[in-house]
Amino acid sequence: MRLWLVLLMLSLPGCFSLQGPESVRGLVGGSVTMQCYYTPGWKAYEKWWCRGAEWNSCQILVQTNGSEQEVKGDRVSIRDNQRHGLLTVTMEEVRRDDTDTYWCGISRNGPDLGASVKVTIDPADRVLSTPASPRSTTTTSGRAGASSDSYIRDHYILLAFLKVPVLLVLVGAVLCLKGSQQRPSISMNLPSDLHRDTAP
Repeated sequence: MRLWLVLLMLSLPGCFSLQGPESVRGLVGGSVTMQCYYTPGWKAYEKWWCRGAEWNSCQILVQTNGSEQEVKGDRVSIRDNQRHGLLTVTMEEVRRDDTDTYWCGISRNGPDLGASVKVTIDPADRVLSTPASPRSTTTTSGRAGASSDSYIRDHYILLAFLKVPVLLVLVGAVLCLKGSQQRPSISMNLPSDLHRDTAP
């Protein structure tokens, strides 16, 4: 069982390495903050924030140097919290034309990793409704503009092949333990003539 899980994870090397919100909204003149989460193995790698719907041609706006130091660009900053695996990007003094698709990314040997974030900037006089819970996107394994639908589909495939079997194993183990605790204890009844008479 363990070998099967390891092989499955090795066959999907980019999955779940980097996740972020599907979309965020902000108002003209304000600021918008996005947070992307990554697994511990990527903490010392350079992270970046780029703009553009096409993954292979997006424009990098700001990039870390592999440390936790905040880096600032033109109305945008990026900070890498390596202890918690958290990449925070803040866009300031946002404008209507900042509405676009952006990407949290991790530089590595071979194709970079990335998670898309749709940023929408509304007029300042508009009251933002409470947003729904953001849906995490799984990471890409290369700079090829695949749709977010394929990312979501991959998530549910992994859910079926990883989480469900693990849950079944845990349930089986609990039932096994419960059954062993309910076994009747074996009592030994000694014949009365085997009792020693201790009287003098």
